[in-house]
Amino acid sequence: MRVTVLGGGIIGVSTAWHLLQRGHEVTLVDRQSDAALETSFANAAQISVSYCEPWANREAPLKALKWMFSATSPLLFRPQLDPAQWLWGLQFLGQCNDAAFVRNVAQLVALGSYSHAALKDVVAETGIEYHRLERGIAHYYTDEKSFAGAAAAAEVMQRFGVKRRVVSREELLGIEPALRAFGDRIVGGTYTETDESGDARVFTQALARRCAERGAELLWGHDIEQIEQRGDEVSGIRVRNRQDGQIRMLTGDAFVVACGSYTTPLLQRIGIRVPIYPGKGYSATLPLLRPQDAPSVSMIDDQLKIAISRLGDQLRVAGTIELGGFDLSLDTPLARRRCEMLVRRIETVFPGVADTRTPEEGGNPQFWTGLRPATPTNIPLIGQLPRRKLWINAGHGTLGWTHGAGSGKALAELISGEKPAMEFGFTGQPGTPSRTGIGAGRLQTASVQR
Repeated sequence: MRVTVLGGGIIGVSTAWHLLQRGHEVTLVDRQSDAALETSFANAAQISVSYCEPWANREAPLKALKWMFSATSPLLFRPQLDPAQWLWGLQFLGQCNDAAFVRNVAQLVALGSYSHAALKDVVAETGIEYHRLERGIAHYYTDEKSFAGAAAAAEVMQRFGVKRRVVSREELLGIEPALRAFGDRIVGGTYTETDESGDARVFTQALARRCAERGAELLWGHDIEQIEQRGDEVSGIRVRNRQDGQIRMLTGDAFVVACGSYTTPLLQRIGIRVPIYPGKGYSATLPLLRPQDAPSVSMIDDQLKIAISRLGDQLRVAGTIELGGFDLSLDTPLARRRCEMLVRRIETVFPGVADTRTPEEGGNPQFWTGLRPATPTNIPLIGQLPRRKLWINAGHGTLGWTHGAGSGKALAELISGEKPAMEFGFTGQPGTPSRTGIGAGRLQTASVQR
């Protein structure tokens, strides 16, 4: 089959790779000059199967309301005159109960475990190096009330096969000695040794090169102009070369939309609505001043809800979700405050370890922002859309790196007429009909609104 994949992030490139492995001809399209230059560019770097938790839980509505008045809150809802935002919000509220939380956790962990195995297979076959650290993920707490809930959260994950365990302050400092300077403020934590970390951009760009070596056509610097239809079938994709303006029509047997948050407006042009809304996230990448004192275990800071990972001679800190549309600005007062908050926390937790000086002070922090494509359940849409030849692989929220390899493999298997070797038990997205499933409806996908 000839397959066109739209989107060159971790999801699109993984899909292309697994399609090529199954003997298909692949064309990969992205508007940027290389792979992984948008949402996959500078994320938190965690492969976090043990922390595949949905944003929606019974405490989320009250917290979101309280956080609306804080510029540095973990989740910031910025109301817009946008019906899509309010519809998404209502669907999100519908998931804020214990039954939905446990159901969604089960599905996310299933995909995370499947994806982690798929990633290991790709790395073994390709030998790609991406600052990988297989040292697990530690979650540290600084107040007793929050830590008291850690056992219940760990028990939920253990129920689904994740070896996440509660650890004392002393055990946590033994796992990651770099926390000792901050140790007097830590009351305890959780730890999962099977998780890992690594640079998603480096991995994705290297995998894209492997795709090219296997014969894939990589159309970098091409805007997606339109999905062309003939009746209920997609007949082609019209793309425009950004350099010379030349228009090209891509035809074939299947078309995959893996455009992250931009999947929503692209599909709206042909009358398909999907429950994906952008969640703006931030990161700061800082040079290490004392590498010997830097952490090698990836971490989650419970108080600020941020992730910290070492990438070679740099430290990446990332987090926050801002629900305010397709805003990618980094120069607004709000954006600056959120970026500065990340850097200040690194200096507090690891004093003197990284260069946290501002540019005005002679420092060189690399700030970034990207749009996480979130569904109300945080479960991605993977499967066939209600147009012949049209498929979707999007909606991974903050777990694109964790779920990327498995999502790409699952969709490649579906397109090839295979049954993925997993039991997701997906039931679809809230308030929308499910279109296609894996096997006996095990993976309900492409929940759409017409």
